[in-house]
Amino acid sequence: MKALTLLFCSFFIANAWAQQVISGQVMDKQGSPLLGVNVYLEGTYDGATTDLEGRFSFTSPEQDSLVLIASSVGYRPMTLFLDGATDQLAIHLIETINRLDAVAITTGSFSGSEEGHREILKPLDIVTTAGATADIPGALNTLPGTQAVGESGRLFVRGGDGRETKTFIDGMLVHDEYSPAAPNTPSRSRFSPFMFKGTSFSTGGYSAEYGQALSSALILTSKDVAENDRTDISLMTVGADISTTQSLKNGSLAAKAQYTNLTPYFTLLRQRLDWDQAPEEWNGNFTYRWRTGKTGMLKVFSNLSTSNLALYEPDIANPEVQVPVGVSNDYAYLNTSYRDVINEKWGLRTGASFTRSHDEASRAASSLQRDLTGFHTKMAADYNHSDRLALILGGEVIGTSLRQTLSEGGQLKQSFDEHLAASFVETEWYASSSLAFKAGLRAEYSSLSQQATWSPRLSAAYKTGDHSQVSVAYGQFYQGASRQVQLTMPQAVHEQADHYLANYQWEQEGRTFRIEAYEKRYAGLARYGDILDHNTFQFDGEGHARGIDLFWRDSKTFKNTDYWVSYSFLDTRRRHQDFPGAFAPPFASAHNFSLVTKQFINEIKSQIGWTYSFASPRSYHDPNEQAFMAGRTPWYHDLSFNISYLFNSQVILHAMVNNVLGINNIFGYEYVATPNEEGFYAGRPIMPPARRFIFVGVFITLSKNKSINQLPNL
Repeated sequence: MKALTLLFCSFFIANAWAQQVISGQVMDKQGSPLLGVNVYLEGTYDGATTDLEGRFSFTSPEQDSLVLIASSVGYRPMTLFLDGATDQLAIHLIETINRLDAVAITTGSFSGSEEGHREILKPLDIVTTAGATADIPGALNTLPGTQAVGESGRLFVRGGDGRETKTFIDGMLVHDEYSPAAPNTPSRSRFSPFMFKGTSFSTGGYSAEYGQALSSALILTSKDVAENDRTDISLMTVGADISTTQSLKNGSLAAKAQYTNLTPYFTLLRQRLDWDQAPEEWNGNFTYRWRTGKTGMLKVFSNLSTSNLALYEPDIANPEVQVPVGVSNDYAYLNTSYRDVINEKWGLRTGASFTRSHDEASRAASSLQRDLTGFHTKMAADYNHSDRLALILGGEVIGTSLRQTLSEGGQLKQSFDEHLAASFVETEWYASSSLAFKAGLRAEYSSLSQQATWSPRLSAAYKTGDHSQVSVAYGQFYQGASRQVQLTMPQAVHEQADHYLANYQWEQEGRTFRIEAYEKRYAGLARYGDILDHNTFQFDGEGHARGIDLFWRDSKTFKNTDYWVSYSFLDTRRRHQDFPGAFAPPFASAHNFSLVTKQFINEIKSQIGWTYSFASPRSYHDPNEQAFMAGRTPWYHDLSFNISYLFNSQVILHAMVNNVLGINNIFGYEYVATPNEEGFYAGRPIMPPARRFIFVGVFITLSKNKSINQLPNL
């Protein structure tokens, strides 16, 4: 018995002596200790958790082929093969990057998406903003960096004119994105916000993937496959439309027909213009979405429209003389895109768009016919090397063909054809979850100007706290001269703008604060070779635009209330066109302010909204004055209101009034080209066609899913 006891004790002691100590310290890349890291031997229950100093220690009887693993949430697991000393180990873990929680480069960009979490302006905001009239540019004009240019309706961004902002749908360029309008009356975007799930509005420093826009890129992402069948009927004071969506096994089909005619509306509400035929438009679109495999998505969208209008415009010099004016347009747009995930690292995006637009315009005995044909093809690959490093590379071809015939005591035919080939590469690197860099390069070659350009784009962001960050960016951008310049001088060089931006952004629990400073430097702007001869140009114009933008949004403080405030200060000068020196362009105002509020009142099942906007005076040139661009318009003010009432779950009543106070806004002045016998240039103010715009509509949804209605669209 004693021998047996002695044998057992000897075995126990031998095993105890065979236990070895495994110890050390776990730190991050910078050498700071990490608490709570799980350290263990693979295939065993032997292990420990690090303390406040990152230290661990445990024993194990294992002797051969020891594999030590250290793991912690937010860091990559570390594997060590212990073939020597097992004490005083120094382990450094590398942080993993969660893109949703990591710093994001936000310089110059206002983005929103049903899938994103950094939402500043979502598609829903576009159609519920009072005064926007459910128009994408109308809603975006309440953001900082934009200008109140009521006679245009286009996006004027940070000292740039309307053509300096380009629209992209699913990555594809839209050649002619605005509907035609009467002279000095605002046009509208051709595309309904209802079709988009994501909106990214970049006011500068945007990705190398996008080009031919000196000031801004509006990037729209269309919705994916619809999951429910539905039919929507809209009856409005300006027309009616009907749309239907049918879900399929792996996709969906949608179609819409719309008719707009403002004749009844203009009959009820007096207009400043003498309409012979109020604006009338037929519009139809078709959408096809199809899932291919587990990750592929094919999207096809087409839009067809025809519109016309006619009015009598008083002659500037002789207001009693009525000059007939007519505008008509036939438009076709096709957009096809495809995306797929090839494997864990590679993704593919490709697409093509086609635009065909025919315009006819007449004024008295003069007429203009214009035919535009445009296409865009693109292929891009997305490569994710790791959670820290991503790469985008691709190429595209943009084609533009324009034919124009001007009849005025004879015929003048002008045309140009341009093929622009571009390639781009861009990499995004997360040095840590608090520091990120992005660098891109875009190369373009124009067959028309035979000019090659290289555009570097650089940006960085640093997370200063759990809810705040700072970003900086630099970018170089090129864009072809205006179409009228290219028609006159096809060899016109591309204009250039360099962007410098820095911003600070704070977000927490439904609140966002943002401040951004910027400077743009223009070069290569077109100037008339002779002030009296607008058919020759030289391209040595220059200019600058600098300023500060402020933005505050809060959906948390007040119950069922969402509001945002934006303010922009702009200092801009240009030496271009017929400017004898550097002056502020007529579309630019130094101060722009918007306050947008939205509130849902459960007791009356209604959502109401208010928008107040003001802008400081704009410059204009009065030829009766010696000083150039010395005129100043009055301050611009607009207070608009809307309300949506849920009559029942599938019927909604919606009403809107723009410029509730009926303020007589003046956007500028226009003058005759030649003076009268006394040497006086007759002129008149540029004003809205009416002091107010009133809209009333009934929106009906028919679906088996009774929870679906058009409230998100209003």
